[in-house]
Amino acid sequence: MTTHILEVRGLHAAYGPTRVLQGIDLDIPTGQVVALLGANGAGKTTTLRALCQMMVSTEGRIMLAGQRIDGRSTEQIAKSGVGHVPDGRGTFLGLTTEENLRLGAYARASREGIEADMVRVFDYFPRLRERRGQQAGTLSGGEQQMLAIGRALMGKPRLLLLDEPSFGLAPLIVRDIFAIMRRINKEERVSILLVEQNAKLALDLADSAYLIETGRIVLSGPAAEIRSNDAVRKAYLGE
Repeated sequence: MTTHILEVRGLHAAYGPTRVLQGIDLDIPTGQVVALLGANGAGKTTTLRALCQMMVSTEGRIMLAGQRIDGRSTEQIAKSGVGHVPDGRGTFLGLTTEENLRLGAYARASREGIEADMVRVFDYFPRLRERRGQQAGTLSGGEQQMLAIGRALMGKPRLLLLDEPSFGLAPLIVRDIFAIMRRINKEERVSILLVEQNAKLALDLADSAYLIETGRIVLSGPAAEIRSNDAVRKAYLGE
């Protein structure tokens, strides 16, 4: 039985003729948080899209819990247990908070447990309970980010892909969201691949990390080791 929820080998990805990923390899141990660091345009968001087979063409092998998922549709990958919180959050602004959450469960093969999972999401994010009948477009940025994460959790993911969850949010809201992500990881053993511009935040949460530059992985290792790397400290931690 594999000890990795995700194994990626030789992953290339392109938008039309423009190749962005240049054959990357990465592993996510089951139950761990892995950060993917890099400058703007390095290929972080493209990596998450490639893993979901969304908006990009890909080559290479993607294994989820020992089963190949490259070549499957985005919907099939979601049904396999991959939840994706995209950059920009992807909230359905005209629907209520509760309707957004229920949409998150659309790909589940069994409808059992959905109400219990709704309660579970509201336990993580009490603000969403208070706003369950409110249109998502009227929520604050922080509340919309909570809703995007909650919607992904409604799909019962084994692996959660998070793209810039702190973007545009006040520091106190970011602190709360990262504390909740830690709870989700520890309490439910949901593995997380985190793309985050704030390298300090990401490394504080992560067990291990990868650094991507111009579509190639140039550094990887335990989060503490990456944090102490002189080049990372200067370029990404401002030290």
